Amino acid sequence: MRAFTAIVNPAAGGSASASCLMPLGRLLREAGAELDVEYSRGMEHAAAVARAAAGAGRVVLGVGGDGMVGCVGGALVGMDGAGADAVFGIVPAGRGNDFARQLGVPSGAAELAPLLLDGEPRAVDAIEANGTPVLGSVYAGVDAVANDNANRTRLLRGSAAYYVGALRAIATWRHADYLITVDGERHRREGYTVVAANSGYYGFGKHIAPDARVDDGLLDVVLIRKAPRTLFFSVMRELEKGTHVRRPEVEVMRGREVRIELAGPPGRTLPYGADGELPGVLPVTARVLPGALRVLAP
Repeated sequence: MRAFTAIVNPAAGGSASASCLMPLGRLLREAGAELDVEYSRGMEHAAAVARAAAGAGRVVLGVGGDGMVGCVGGALVGMDGAGADAVFGIVPAGRGNDFARQLGVPSGAAELAPLLLDGEPRAVDAIEANGTPVLGSVYAGVDAVANDNANRTRLLRGSAAYYVGALRAIATWRHADYLITVDGERHRREGYTVVAANSGYYGFGKHIAPDARVDDGLLDVVLIRKAPRTLFFSVMRELEKGTHVRRPEVEVMRGREVRIELAGPPGRTLPYGADGELPGVLPVTARVLPGALRVLAP
């Protein structure tokens, strides 16, 4: 019988993480499994707990949204020694849950418990972005600016903050002059954003890279090129179903290593995002790590 360590983000989803773990924990314990619960005091603390639990042979559960899932899962990527066989489980409890959506991980306790108890670990790819493990995607453009705006908002929270942040980002956007290098081949483009995607979903369920797979050893690079703002809003509406990739303004490339940088003008900076977090500003190099994480998923 498996032993679990659940690492909870108490703030995710308006404190939904802690409450959703209760029925799941009851089912796991009733089945005879051991479950320890650790509440995160921050990303570094969560990563340290994850590595220690994996080193002790326990299944590590990331309980929260994509930020927490990316942090906990990323901590298990590339572990040496006993942690090399680390097994990761996802308990979707945030607002986006995009990596769980890509993997088909259920959110209901009754469906999730059997998967965690009896499921076979599945090897999936991860990303190394400027040396940091990332699970879902790395993106640089109006979406990262929107994320930054949302983080700075004091009066709004969650999806409302992101929506208002996105409107501000689009209203003030100046097209970025990107230099994108995919497996050594350079492409210079003007546009709204570049996304290097392992998972097809990001930004609260937007299907940015509908053909992306987490086990193909490749990143899907999606570029939304320069276009009028009115057309950009049309593209945004199509992101839910992934039909935006049919538009000529959207370009898709694939590769194992992607570098995104600004070609100009001098002095301009642009943040990049990764699994809902904002690690820094361009340039960023994203490299796929094939089969780097063993996760309990359908």
